[in-house]
Amino acid sequence: MSVDSTFESIINQVKVDVVSPTHDLDNARQLVIASRCFAIPTKEMYEYATKASLGDAVFHDPSTQALETHIAQLTGKEAALLVASGTMSNQLAIRTHLRQPPFSVICDGRSHINKYESGGAALHTGAHLIPLVPSNGHHLTLEDISPHVVLGEDIHIAPTPTSWMSPNSRTENDILVHLDGARLWHVAATTNIPMSVLCAPFDSVSLCFSKGLGAPMGTCLVGSKAFIQKAKWFRKAFGGGMRQTGIIAAAIAYALTYNFPQLPRGLRDLGVRILSPAETCMVYYDPSPIGTAAALPRPIMVMGPRLVVHIQMTTETIDDFLALLES
Repeated sequence: MSVDSTFESIINQVKVDVVSPTHDLDNARQLVIASRCFAIPTKEMYEYATKASLGDAVFHDPSTQALETHIAQLTGKEAALLVASGTMSNQLAIRTHLRQPPFSVICDGRSHINKYESGGAALHTGAHLIPLVPSNGHHLTLEDISPHVVLGEDIHIAPTPTSWMSPNSRTENDILVHLDGARLWHVAATTNIPMSVLCAPFDSVSLCFSKGLGAPMGTCLVGSKAFIQKAKWFRKAFGGGMRQTGIIAAAIAYALTYNFPQLPRGLRDLGVRILSPAETCMVYYDPSPIGTAAALPRPIMVMGPRLVVHIQMTTETIDDFLALLES
């Protein structure tokens, strides 16, 4: 079949090769480098993902549906919805829970929706955030929240139908409660508490698969059937409807099956003062008793007093870090 010369020139402009001649070597090198800072998908995960269904998730994809059904059952909720990211999942939860402004959302001042989601609550939902500081230095309690809940008819103040909480507390007065459970997998692994028990106090939960579990992307939002059905509308409106998500679902399934059991390898005593002994893959610390990483012969770039460990971080990496601090 002959091709028009003009169209052939357009073909040459359009085509692209994103795989370099040294692709395999580069990936192997990246796996070593990345294991020191963040998790990346493995070769075995990708091989499993290629076996996934190739349906259209906007309508129906078997692998995606199987994952959503499993996550709903695992968390003890009626339904689940796979979305691209934790931020999208949180924002969908706010938008779905809150039907008509004005309203406010109580949250931990350190929470992701308050600090790291580009003001999405105000942008997408018109919600006013009320960030609080936990009195115990660890998590918000009912005692922290109660004085800030707006339930009356005072038109000067935005009412509070929703609260962002930790797994340690619950509100009264039928206030809707959402959990940003990005690292809830680590809580289950550390405490041996089933996911369904951890999720039970909450109306909706966001569960991330890319941080500690090492999937390439993806978060599931779980809740009631009516809640998830409405969230699907907003996912579409947010531009989050995706097509062949079976590949993503399969990578997540691999992470749940083979990576989750590795999480209890967990945290170690680093010899510094722990500021927030949270049951996750993150530890907040104060290095001042032993000096700062910036003063080392080989300085470490420090973005804040937080260490994050993950399943691809080897014991040698931890030993190297400790050796640098001890030096």
